Amino acid sequence: MRQEVAQKRIVVLGATGATGRLVVSTALGRGHHVIALVRRKGAFEPAQRLRETEWSVLGDAATLSSALTGTDAVISALGGAARGPTSVCTDAMAVTVPAMQRAGISRLIVLSAHGVAESRDRSLFSLAVWAGVGEKMRDKETMEPLITSSSLEWTIVRPPMLKDTPAIGKYRVATDLPVHLWTSIGRADLADFLVREVDSPHYVHAYPRIAR
Repeated sequence: MRQEVAQKRIVVLGATGATGRLVVSTALGRGHHVIALVRRKGAFEPAQRLRETEWSVLGDAATLSSALTGTDAVISALGGAARGPTSVCTDAMAVTVPAMQRAGISRLIVLSAHGVAESRDRSLFSLAVWAGVGEKMRDKETMEPLITSSSLEWTIVRPPMLKDTPAIGKYRVATDLPVHLWTSIGRADLADFLVREVDSPHYVHAYPRIAR
């Protein structure tokens, strides 16, 4: 039997991305209220407990502050551009972290990637991901210090390769989980973990890794 969780209000950044959409549906499925920050309204089918708010990463602080009013937590599922230079994750946190501090909201769960900062090593995984999407990894490396230097109750999740596979409901999570070239996690299970960290925080001020 699934344990009942307290209903919360969650702001989701990157809500229209491949992982963000699953975060929204997972949170709604657990009875939470979701404020999805989107570029244009109409990205989601109308649903109870779901509100869309138009906001760009470089949008005005007033819009973001309004969206944060009465919120319990923020989940960022931002990923960045597939190719070329990108700073979307860094730019978003440069605005979001101070806005959360002003609003008195402490819980922040952010999607990063294995291979960032101290998790970057000479493994085949790190070499491959930096060769393939190095600009996105640099963006996440400059994003993380903006979060960790704050007073927020943050969790930075560092998954390996993401796959668009159905949720299996079973996955491994640890801060020292081995990650190999073939290690992966389905986006649906990743979304499940991100929302669970709102429901029941286990990795505050930590960098959990997740894998099947």
